[in-house]
Amino acid sequence: MTERVVALDLDGVTDRAGLMDRCARALSLPDWFGRNWDALADSLTDHTVWPGDAVEKGLLVVVRNWRPYAKARPDEWDVAQEVFAEAAGREPLLQVALAL
Repeated sequence: MTERVVALDLDGVTDRAGLMDRCARALSLPDWFGRNWDALADSLTDHTVWPGDAVEKGLLVVVRNWRPYAKARPDEWDVAQEVFAEAAGREPLLQVALAL
């Protein structure tokens, strides 16, 4: 079974608001997505908001162009990594990979 792959491209992202907007767009999150860390964590583990057939196949989120954001906002990037890691640890159908 091949998982659904979603690219989360952070090119040009300079702050948490930009990261949340990119997450909302890449993951096709609903309008009511709260655009905060807790809401992101909840969305990553909530099958009802996953795109398309990801519930059956699994979801692989590939984070691209993350280094400039990580350098510009290291504290925020640390939190983002924690959110991604915790969500992937709680949800066996979810994987998050950083593209190098």
